[in-house]
Amino acid sequence: MKTENKSSLEAFLDSTQAYAKTSFELSKLKGIHSTTNVLSILVARMFLLITILLFLVIISIGIAIWLGEFLGKPYYGFFILSAVYFAGSFLIYFFLHGWMKEPFNNLIISQALD
Repeated sequence: MKTENKSSLEAFLDSTQAYAKTSFELSKLKGIHSTTNVLSILVARMFLLITILLFLVIISIGIAIWLGEFLGKPYYGFFILSAVYFAGSFLIYFFLHGWMKEPFNNLIISQALD
């Protein structure tokens, strides 16, 4: 009788150990999936952001040159445009920072928990 109880106890411990290993592997795979999902979304968005920023830089140079020709001195256009960008970044940092931060946090968290 003792050998039967011991063998069933050993079988129970073996199945429990196998379940724990399987659960750990499944958790690890879910973590890897979530991480790769978030990183792929961030890389795609960063590529889009870089493309948009390159477009804006080229447009900004064109506008600055046009303003400089309009005002008579080429560097006036660059000064004016840099002042506009400084004011815009000031407004974004102090007034819209929280408004922009929340959606990005929610996106990353929702993708990580998916």
